Amino acid sequence: MARTSRIPGFYKRPLEERVRLVAEWAGLDDADVTALRESLALAQADKMIENVVGRHALPLGLGLNFIINGREVLVPMSVEEPSVVAAVSNAARIARSGGGFLTGSTEPIMIGQIQVLDVPDPRAAQAALHRAKADILRRVDDIHPSLVRRGGGARDLRVRYLPHTPVGPMLVVHLYLDVRDAMGANLVNTAVEGIAPLVERLTRGRVNLRILSNYTTERRAWAVVRIPVDAFSEKGARGEEVARGIVEANAFAWADPYRAATHNKGIMNGIDAVAIATGNDWRAIEAAAHAWAARDGQYRALTEWYIMGDTLVGKLELPLAVGIVGGATKVHPTARVALKILDVHRAQDLAEIMVAVGLAQNLAALRALASEGIQRGHMRMHARQVAIAAGAVGEEIDIVAARLAEEGNVRESRAREIVEEMRGND
Repeated sequence: MARTSRIPGFYKRPLEERVRLVAEWAGLDDADVTALRESLALAQADKMIENVVGRHALPLGLGLNFIINGREVLVPMSVEEPSVVAAVSNAARIARSGGGFLTGSTEPIMIGQIQVLDVPDPRAAQAALHRAKADILRRVDDIHPSLVRRGGGARDLRVRYLPHTPVGPMLVVHLYLDVRDAMGANLVNTAVEGIAPLVERLTRGRVNLRILSNYTTERRAWAVVRIPVDAFSEKGARGEEVARGIVEANAFAWADPYRAATHNKGIMNGIDAVAIATGNDWRAIEAAAHAWAARDGQYRALTEWYIMGDTLVGKLELPLAVGIVGGATKVHPTARVALKILDVHRAQDLAEIMVAVGLAQNLAALRALASEGIQRGHMRMHARQVAIAAGAVGEEIDIVAARLAEEGNVRESRAREIVEEMRGND
């Protein structure tokens, strides 16, 4: 039987059965299953950051139904917000009607920056750096021989002149480094620190900052989805109407930064959740995404949606620097299991899955806004949290949540009344 990420009723199954199913899917061993159940040991946490006093757990769920480049994918997602995982799974199910998501990515090129001040002759300094470029790139490769052996290494050196800053003119030297399957921050920082003395001598200036840029414009990933508009037909709404509503909602976010901020936050709900699950730096990813959204001078939607014939087409492209080696991806036991479930073998593979998830998350939000409204579905999920806050336990939680949703009154005070009523009948 072919393996599929389409698992109807997965959320209804007992927790242990869900764990068993994903273990079978990904070939997890006992240690992997233990990592899913118990996550990070306190002793491990103590070695990851400073001043550790405990752990802060987040739920780890699975995004279902994904087909990405023809491959069935289960997507581990770590997030605290209700409805995110359910919404993305539903959007991925709809996307299956058009064959799923097609993705691509650039080579994993990171940018390091060297800030040079007090340059007596900026034009001569730029010329000197240009003449020495080949030598500088060789020096970078000498700093990282193991990276070169893996197919990475220095790729280019460019110079920018910033004549007007609050502290006067400055040169900014950009080093372009192919970091292969690492996120690359440490590799880039080591490289720019290593060549900074030479840059200083060549420019006759004073080097100040030597650090990577999180605006990784050379390291991008993109996803495209094509869905027949009929797939959006539902009770009370024709597919063409829903598809048109999605396009119109996206146009709002393209034109208005107030709407774009919320629109793009929804995209990052999905991307960040995968980043956290796999131990990647979601703050760096967020910074790059929002800078990219403002690249033409106005903050805009990251996505593009349009109708072509009887098909709704969606596209998402953004800078996306992630790694599958080094850092928390190898230290955190649950992050290692998440990567195993994803079955990725290159950092580019992970980035492409993440951008597909971001596009699916956006589809889910726009579809809800264009049809039933975002709050109805969100409050159904939120009802469980309200039930727990009101003191419901075990099987009571789902019963109370269902009552709250049915009544359309998702309030903690009402949840307490239902809990008391149930217990009074026992």
